[in-house]
Amino acid sequence: MTFSDDFTIGSMEELIEAIDELGFVPFFENEIRGFSIEEHIADGCWYDDADSGFWPAWEWKGPVIRTTKCAYGKFLRGKAMYISPKWFPDFANYRRDGYDFDARYDDGLASFYDKELYELLDARAPILSKELKQIGGYGKNGRKGFDTMITRLQKQCYVVVSDFRYAKDKFGNEYGWGIAEYSTPEKFMGKKFSNAVYKRSPEESYARILNHFRKILPDADPKAIERILK
Repeated sequence: MTFSDDFTIGSMEELIEAIDELGFVPFFENEIRGFSIEEHIADGCWYDDADSGFWPAWEWKGPVIRTTKCAYGKFLRGKAMYISPKWFPDFANYRRDGYDFDARYDDGLASFYDKELYELLDARAPILSKELKQIGGYGKNGRKGFDTMITRLQKQCYVVVSDFRYAKDKFGNEYGWGIAEYSTPEKFMGKKFSNAVYKRSPEESYARILNHFRKILPDADPKAIERILK
């Protein structure tokens, strides 16, 4: 399977298969044509063409993450992407440039505010985004910059979305949009991640990822692939 193939994702099982086979599956359309769930989703499974108000592509997120233990987060130029457990250690190693978070901070490559948020999350992971904001005092009348920092920590692969949880009414019925639950890859994926993330040099990890992207995106401009990986 490549993103040049004419395939359709019409069920959670088909999405899981795509993540397993392709390794990297962006949620939204991006600068590389065809490289997203949005462009391969079956009719009736996207929010603007599902009349029932049930939007499968969104509802699958939590179960897919829990079932596969894949990484999900804003890894692709601020947009969400699924990354399989097989490929995430190399991706994280490349994005972290071989640093764990403490070493990154000690070398002056992370701000005190990022460190503060990361440690707050790490000490309580998994934790819902709204609870993390409340505990850290982030919000309209409180501290600023939460969204920017949590997105940066995802891009650097120190934080992943480990589930989506829903609010419930007094009858126990779920409603509204799923609320992101955050964790660290080390806690969410365990030793399979921790033992593999720094196994190679960041340069070796990048070379493996770049070669894989060229295989799953045979029609894409090589320069475009390099840009979205930054």
